[in-house]
Amino acid sequence: MALIHQATVVPSKLTLLTAWLPSRPWFTGEADVKSLGAYRFDDPAGEVGIETLLLQAADGPVFHVPLTYRDAPRVGAQEFLVGTTEHSVLGTRWVYDGCGDPIWATALATAVLAGGTQAAELVDRDGRLEPRAPTATVSGSGTAGTPVGDIDTVSCRDDGSTTVVRSDLLELIVVRVVGTNIEAPHTLTGNWSGGGPAVLAGVRPT
Repeated sequence: MALIHQATVVPSKLTLLTAWLPSRPWFTGEADVKSLGAYRFDDPAGEVGIETLLLQAADGPVFHVPLTYRDAPRVGAQEFLVGTTEHSVLGTRWVYDGCGDPIWATALATAVLAGGTQAAELVDRDGRLEPRAPTATVSGSGTAGTPVGDIDTVSCRDDGSTTVVRSDLLELIVVRVVGTNIEAPHTLTGNWSGGGPAVLAGVRPT
């Protein structure tokens, strides 16, 4: 379950990304992007927000951008920091490229290998939790009940239109430019308004 607060966020996520995206080797075109949809995963500990955006500038390609939101800086992760925002309910949030965050890597691997989907979204409206339909949906190709352990550390490198995230046992291939073909035995497929189905990520053994 992903709990979403009615809140203002300054600067907005899109404002942060407008400054950050041009520094990415897989990004092309204008940085003035719009969101086509987003999906969320759960952090079982309830400490880290996990959201992935599908973005597009003008009529250019669709970009796949996972983010994590934390209430304090993550030690040793400065290179993955997108920026900070002020959340009117949660306070200062440190926004990271999800590919460099083990919490995100664990969530993605679990969804892919165990045949999972995006988290259900609940909006907190004055203490009442109301369901909200996601603007993007995803499904993993694996089998329900497949055990997936926690990923404690990751290393990552950009490889053309993908980012490769490596842990001790698994390699995650994240499609950055939607439509890029990848080779992996298990994949995450997404749909959003006007787009999909498209492979967004894959998992293979190291």
